[in-house]
Amino acid sequence: MADLARQQSEAWKGWLREHGPRLLLYARQRSASREDAEDMIQNALVRLWHYQEERDHVPPDLPLAYSVLRFVAMDYGKKQGRKKRKEEAIIFLHDQDDHWLDTSAEEDEESELLREAVDSLGEKLREVVTLKIWGDLTFKQIAESMAISANTAASRYRYALEQLERKLETLKQIRYGS
Repeated sequence: MADLARQQSEAWKGWLREHGPRLLLYARQRSASREDAEDMIQNALVRLWHYQEERDHVPPDLPLAYSVLRFVAMDYGKKQGRKKRKEEAIIFLHDQDDHWLDTSAEEDEESELLREAVDSLGEKLREVVTLKIWGDLTFKQIAESMAISANTAASRYRYALEQLERKLETLKQIRYGS
């Protein structure tokens, strides 16, 4: 029994080491802060643990993890919306410098342009781009996690890339006057 628990623990630790950063990036896209994203991941992992009970608690497939995280994020968003409406009567602050995209290259102007362009995409397009590029999922896996068809996922991705290309050109023209 102890060996099984140890094996399960090691399997989950390895799974989290491999997929944790991607899940955090995805949660970060859907939250206002890193702390909120971490809370969402924790809630999703608890749900996944219970879902995996029938499978001897082996770590889940990545599309399932994204799907559960997506629903946790939607629930969180609803709760935050209610909280925000209550707090607006008093005061509401939002740190605009807090970006979900990796900020390790903060000084790099190209990264800043890209971050602005991705931030300006609609939620569905931004979600597909995040899952495809930073989540490293296939269109089939994206479709499973978002409950859409693979063709819809691919179309949203292509459309997002087209929008990003246009926005980056516009932003470059504004910044550099070319």
